[in-house]
Amino acid sequence: MTVTNVEKDAENLTLKITTDLDAGIDRVWEMWENPRLLEKWWGPPGYPATFETFEFEPGGAVEYFMTSPEGQQFPDYWTIKTVESPCLIEINDGWERDEDNPAPGIELMRVDISEIDGSPGSTRMTITTTYESAEGMKRMIDMGMDEGMTLAMGQIDGLL
Repeated sequence: MTVTNVEKDAENLTLKITTDLDAGIDRVWEMWENPRLLEKWWGPPGYPATFETFEFEPGGAVEYFMTSPEGQQFPDYWTIKTVESPCLIEINDGWERDEDNPAPGIELMRVDISEIDGSPGSTRMTITTTYESAEGMKRMIDMGMDEGMTLAMGQIDGLL
């Protein structure tokens, strides 16, 4: 498994997951900018993602859903804030949007990608999610977000 660290910081309302990968930084960046590749790892095993809208640019909209083994779909949406190839992505991540509640708790997800110790064949990817409230963070941790993201990120090795 590629995940090297998981930090839950209730005081700063953050969940930080670090992954070390045996691939160059450009190849790791491609895991984000290509929605067909992103579909193959975004979501824990057994819950594949399907990206319906993918505008990978500042201000862009991303809409997708994950499908459970039983066929239940879990929609999600992102608004892309920052794209600085090949090192930084910032995303406003929304959950459970529907007609009655178009924008419940939105979290900031920051993806930092860098070479490890100047080695062009080793890349570190850190995803830091910042929550709006302690209650929102607790709810997502209780739902297993840290475990799900760890499993999802563990699938990247096989794609690289």
